Amino acid sequence: MTSPATPTAETGLNMQTRLIALVVAIAFFMENLDATVIATALPTMATAFGVTPVDMNIGITAYILAVAIFIPLSSWIADRYGARRVFAGAIILFTLASLLCGLSQSLEMFVFARILQGIGGALMVPVGRLAVLRNTDKKDLVKMIAVITWPGLVAPILGPLAGGLIVTHASWPWIFYVNLPLGVLAWVAALWLVPDGREPNVRKFDAKGFVLLAGACVTLLGGLEWLGNQTGEMLIPGVVLVAAGSLLAVWAVRHCRQSSAPLLPLETLSINTFRVSIYGGSLFRLAISAIPFLLPLLFQVAFGLSPVDAGLLVLAVFAGNLAMKPFTTAIMQRYGLRRVLLVNGAIGVVSIVACALFTAQTPFAVIAAVLFVGGLSRSMQFTCYNSIGFADVSKPRMSEASALFSMAFQLAMGMGVTVAALLLRMSMSVSGHEVQAQAGDFRVAFVGVALLGALALRDVYRLPAQAGESVLKRG
Repeated sequence: MTSPATPTAETGLNMQTRLIALVVAIAFFMENLDATVIATALPTMATAFGVTPVDMNIGITAYILAVAIFIPLSSWIADRYGARRVFAGAIILFTLASLLCGLSQSLEMFVFARILQGIGGALMVPVGRLAVLRNTDKKDLVKMIAVITWPGLVAPILGPLAGGLIVTHASWPWIFYVNLPLGVLAWVAALWLVPDGREPNVRKFDAKGFVLLAGACVTLLGGLEWLGNQTGEMLIPGVVLVAAGSLLAVWAVRHCRQSSAPLLPLETLSINTFRVSIYGGSLFRLAISAIPFLLPLLFQVAFGLSPVDAGLLVLAVFAGNLAMKPFTTAIMQRYGLRRVLLVNGAIGVVSIVACALFTAQTPFAVIAAVLFVGGLSRSMQFTCYNSIGFADVSKPRMSEASALFSMAFQLAMGMGVTVAALLLRMSMSVSGHEVQAQAGDFRVAFVGVALLGALALRDVYRLPAQAGESVLKRG
């Protein structure tokens, strides 16, 4: 009897790939859920730890920074030790760290556990995605990427509501305990399904490249986070961090281009479709990832809605994600990736601008309809960018492409929240709203991220009409 891990027939290969993609989707869901679910639980957790809610932000920041630091390692580690071993090990680390988060009795222990979670998440999803890409034919790439992508889109929408419900009806440790059964299931499936994936010739570890890339990620994210939470003279350290991060990023890129065996090879950026997914795609992901952060704040702070009502309204975005999923592949095959990215991207930008027009008197039905359309566009655009990114990447270069893509993806998603917070803080400072943001401040933030989304479409416009057609062929 042939196991799914060693298929011989075409149907067996397809089944194995589908199952691997499902396992990676579970991992992606856990990672993105944990990045957002604690937002509504921070006040309760702060009380339990005997600190202020503001002090709890370090738990979110520590997680994001750990992910940013270790993502550049994912490609080299997967090649050196094998995709199955690294993926399964990352799942174990993430799951055990979730248990430690729930058992934490102090802020220090919680931050330590969140760092471990971030390390696990940094290796878990990129290596899992790599396992799928290596075992998927071009004609099946769109379907498999859709399977992986969709849960990651859903998690940031469900996170705040799920966190609020868990804190209200259970206790905050269950926010992390829900990962335990999912983690065990994913670990067993990874050992059973994922091929070893070890490369026979592994390049030497690039310590200098790791230090430069990790330093650039930490200082950039840290600086933006600082700027989004400070005012006046206290902005100076944030500006210094962003400037230092930018210099480190330039140095890191120069090193990766000149080194004979860089930690993060950049040759795949010469592929037009992949470059668009990295540059324009990251801008659009940044804009879209800001929305789940801004909307609940707008509804609660500016409109005075309860956390539950705000969470229920944001669920309209999730409904749009869900409704679009069955039609994504057919639409891309019918109209082509370039046309869909342009038209659908424009719809996404308009839906963000529409959020800036919401007032406390706007009927809930109208708000829900706008968010539903935004959810449709969001789901389609993410899948298109992910699909076109790997359309022209050859199998031997999938490892370096996956690592670079994952790094850009995570940085964009993390920076979306910090950029939105920065825009909000800038508007508050200019308007004199030092204590609490007003509806006008949120309008500035929404328009700002919408402009970033519109800027992303410039790269798409330059693509040839048949870009990415290799992944749209019917099998």
